Amino acid sequence: MSTPGWEGILEEGEEILWQGRPDGRVSLRPSNWFMLLFGIAFGGFALFWMVMAGAMGGGTFALFGLPHFLIGAGLVWSAIWWSAYRRRRSWYTLTNRNAYIATDLPIMGKRLKSWPITRDMRLEFVDEDPATIWFASRLKKGKNGTYRVPVGFERIEEGRKVYALFREARKQAA
Repeated sequence: MSTPGWEGILEEGEEILWQGRPDGRVSLRPSNWFMLLFGIAFGGFALFWMVMAGAMGGGTFALFGLPHFLIGAGLVWSAIWWSAYRRRRSWYTLTNRNAYIATDLPIMGKRLKSWPITRDMRLEFVDEDPATIWFASRLKKGKNGTYRVPVGFERIEEGRKVYALFREARKQAA
């Protein structure tokens, strides 16, 4: 039996246990606060630069601050709204063999990523309202090397139910 829309994706014998969407409301995490404050300071200084240079008669010189102001504004926007925007364009599926995250983002397009459920898979349940279940991590490059970013079903309404399904699928993993 095939599941509509999943033809050619699910393995033989793979069954969907749960599907859902994350909560799309804005929520600021501690990691967002640094970017938010840095963006305000960066953009604020650039704005101050442009106003002062313009007041001194350096109209063209004041425009040198514009790219910096836009970068600061972008950092503020990203800190507040990017995570919520990304979640609003995400879909989660849990099967008896894999966890899937589908996204549809501008420029990046439609993507479907999967993580196999194994017996040694680490699960972390964050019991908040809404809940989060972390089940993997990915490496991300930064200016000081690489670091791990958690991967999971973020801000889902049926967190306890999905966590129980994850644990059962992990027990049944080959």
